[in-house]
Amino acid sequence: QVQLVESGGGLVQPGGSLRLSCVVSGRTFSSYAMGWFRQAPGKEREFVASISRSGDVTYSADSVKGRFTISRANIKSTLYLQMNSLKPEDTAVYYCAGRLGYMTMKIAEYDNWGQGTQVTVSS
Repeated sequence: QVQLVESGGGLVQPGGSLRLSCVVSGRTFSSYAMGWFRQAPGKEREFVASISRSGDVTYSADSVKGRFTISRANIKSTLYLQMNSLKPEDTAVYYCAGRLGYMTMKIAEYDNWGQGTQVTVSS
């Protein structure tokens, strides 16, 4: 019933920037805590960042140093991930996810997932 659609991925050179978007439909967006996850080839899906209903944010160890910024625009029902100073190790499929209630970084606690958008960082 809830649908999430990611966009904004692509091919960039190391040091470049991308902004990912996730549009949510079917339910009241402001009622959902949201998160970004990524999955690199041959690796399991991992947590990147999350944002609460009120705008509090949590980042993984890989993104906490200021390269990535998660935000939400409730009036547009859209989640964003601004990615700066990209590195080859950031290459992955990036997924947005949502859940009713409080924010969490635990992948198993998210109920709704998008199809993902590919981010490739290469020279």
